[in-house]
Amino acid sequence: MKAMAQAQAPIAIKLGVLNDRSGLYADVTGEGSEVAARLAVEDFQAAAKGLNVQVVAADHQNKPDVGANIARQWYDNDGVDVILDVPTSSVALAVNQITREKNRILIDSGAGTADLTGPQCSPNTVHWTFDTYALAQGTGGAMVKAGGDTWFFLTADYAFGHALERDTAAFVQKAGGKVVGAVRTPFPCNDFSSFLLQAQASKAKVIGLANAGGDTINAIKQAAEFGIVQGGQKLAGLLVFITDVHALGLQTTQGLTLTESFYWDLNDQTRAWSKRFGALRGGAMPTMVQAGVYAGTLHYLKAVAATRSRDAAANMAWMKANPTDDPLFGKGTIRPDGRRIGPVHLFEVKKPSESKGPWDYYKLVSTMPGEEAFRPLNQGGCPLVRT
Repeated sequence: MKAMAQAQAPIAIKLGVLNDRSGLYADVTGEGSEVAARLAVEDFQAAAKGLNVQVVAADHQNKPDVGANIARQWYDNDGVDVILDVPTSSVALAVNQITREKNRILIDSGAGTADLTGPQCSPNTVHWTFDTYALAQGTGGAMVKAGGDTWFFLTADYAFGHALERDTAAFVQKAGGKVVGAVRTPFPCNDFSSFLLQAQASKAKVIGLANAGGDTINAIKQAAEFGIVQGGQKLAGLLVFITDVHALGLQTTQGLTLTESFYWDLNDQTRAWSKRFGALRGGAMPTMVQAGVYAGTLHYLKAVAATRSRDAAANMAWMKANPTDDPLFGKGTIRPDGRRIGPVHLFEVKKPSESKGPWDYYKLVSTMPGEEAFRPLNQGGCPLVRT
């Protein structure tokens, strides 16, 4: 009887959503990612499956030292098993290292750097939603094919911006294009005027925005004020979220090409879940980062239910051995380097006349299978991969 009671005792799990809740990525991740994690716990019916799940959240303020300190506190003192989301690549790389040292799990949805599954890969990290390689191939490749064969980069001066410029430049050159210049912009940046003037003077056909969130919004707004697109140059938002398009409006963003792995209006399942999310978020539709937090949480909970354990190695082994399957991203796999593989979509932002209502912003241009969209396993330099 005692053994049976022990077998049926609920497993206590603590999930930590660590992201930007007050700065330039708060709309992209923020409270919406916490809502997504809680919806995953609810949809999994965790309590009925013998899991007692607690969700906590904190603001890393886009600072690696702040993020690292929170991660240590959560792992050492607060019993957190998994950290979720972690946008801002410099913070993610720091948390990735601490997670490995403490032998817990990081399921990253918000950071972009492909180094998380490359030179800095870890047996304790899954990179779920997107990365700089897939963004570069999707948007960069499409722009060159459409005739944008000379590029100038406005690059946010931290790990993510550097990785996005590097990966996009490689695709531009591989496709026969040329990079004519680049400038590093402060992170975050409110005034892009001098950088945009340099980009304008370069006469490059494409100005690549190797930034995200509030930086992207500011750059696109100020480019419109300078009449850059009217002057014949194209803007390539290399990481654009639906919340950016919402903030800027279709009049400003129409025709923008962008790459995402999730869109709320993609199919019946994404629509149904997004409407539930929106009801909790004042009508706002989820970003791909928030969707990734939901899907990553669901896959982790499946692992714990299967292993009946909090052990990080056992749960990571289960997560990599079993296909991912959820209503937002469909089926996928997690490779030995921690990269989740699934389809990636190229979208074009609709003209105002094409939109049928609030948040109806994208039209699908093409879909790349995950095996094509993400960097080949043997090319990332991940020490976990036997070449």
